[in-house]
Amino acid sequence: MSQIRDLIIDRIKSIIINVDGCKSNVIDEKLVDDIVVANRKAFISIRADKSNIEKYKQLKIKVEKVLENIDDLDSFSVTLTSHEDNPLSKNQSNKSTKKGIDSISNIIAVASGKGGVGKSTTSINLALAIKNLGYNVGILDADIYGPSIPKLVGENKKPKVSNQGKILPIIKYNISIMSIGFLISEDTPMIWRGPMVISAINQMLNDVDWGVLDFLIVDMPPGTGDVQLTMAQKVPMSGAVIISTPQDLALIDAKKGLEMFKKVNVPIIGIIENMSTFICPHCKEETYIFGKEGAEFEAKRQNVDFLGGIPLEVAIRETSDAGEPILSCYPEASVSKSFLSIAQKVVNKSDAKGKSNNPNLIIQ
Repeated sequence: MSQIRDLIIDRIKSIIINVDGCKSNVIDEKLVDDIVVANRKAFISIRADKSNIEKYKQLKIKVEKVLENIDDLDSFSVTLTSHEDNPLSKNQSNKSTKKGIDSISNIIAVASGKGGVGKSTTSINLALAIKNLGYNVGILDADIYGPSIPKLVGENKKPKVSNQGKILPIIKYNISIMSIGFLISEDTPMIWRGPMVISAINQMLNDVDWGVLDFLIVDMPPGTGDVQLTMAQKVPMSGAVIISTPQDLALIDAKKGLEMFKKVNVPIIGIIENMSTFICPHCKEETYIFGKEGAEFEAKRQNVDFLGGIPLEVAIRETSDAGEPILSCYPEASVSKSFLSIAQKVVNKSDAKGKSNNPNLIIQ
C-alpha cells in the first residue's frame, strides 16, 4: 500500500501551480491534506478556499486525471476540504464566518460522550415526536463512521439530485432524512480522516435541499472530536441534547460532551436518560439495570434541565431493527408518550433560546 501511496504522491506532484508569481506544485505547497489507501481504494483530500472554489474545482479535476490507470488501485475519491489559509489565495481575506441556513429555524444536536447509549434511536424518535407536535422536521445523520439512521428508518435507496444541483433528502414518516449511509453500502468501512469527514458533513448540511424546516435534528457521532467542534463553529445551533444511561461509566463521558458544547457557547437544552429502567413484561417488576436516576442527578449537579427518561424495552429494539421507530408503530405506547413529553420540552427551550451566537472556543 505504501508503494501505491508513493505513486499517488508522485503523480500529484507533477501538477504545476502558480503561487505568488512563482511556479510550484501541489505537494510542496501542502495542498494535500490526506491520502489514505486501503482495500485497493484511495481517498485524497485537497485543501481548498471557498472564496475561490472554482479554481480548486479545476485543481480537483487535474488530480483526478493524473490518478487514472494506476495498477493495484480499483478506485479513488478526491475531496475538497475548506481551510482558512491557502497558498492559492494568500492575497484574499479568509475571515471565518458561521454559515447560516436560512430555511431551517432550529438546529438541535443530539450527542453523547460515548457509543452504545442509544443516541441514534433516541434521535429518530425525538424527530418523529417533534413532527407529531405539528412541526416540519428533518434529521441529519452526522455519524460518518457508523451511520445508523438508514437502518432505523428502513431505507437504503440513494438520494436524487434536483435540477439546481442540490441533493434531495430521503422522505420517510414525513421527515426529511440525510445520511452517508444512503450513499455507501452497509459493509463499506469509512476510513476517512478528519478533513474528509468534515467536508462530507458540510456537504450533507449545505448541499441538501432541506426545504423549510422548523427543526433539524443532528445525530452526532459519539465523542468530542473534530465533527462536534466543526458543527458548533459553522452551524447556528439552537442547542444540544445530551444522551446518557444512568450508569457512572456513561455519565463520565456524557459530562465531557456537555462541557464541550458549553465551551463553544452552544446552549445545553438538557439531558435524556436512556435505558433508565426495565419493567419485566411478565411480572411487571421494575429493575434499574444500569443504576437509578444517575443522569437526573447529574443534570441537577450541572445545573441543566433533565428532559426525561426512556425505559429499556424490547419493543424499542424490535421496532428499531425492523426500520419502524416505535413512535410510528405504537404512538399510544407509554414510551412513545415519554418521547412526546421530551420533545415538547425541547421545542419550548429551543423557542426560548433561539439560535446561539458565534462560539468562542476556550483552550485551557
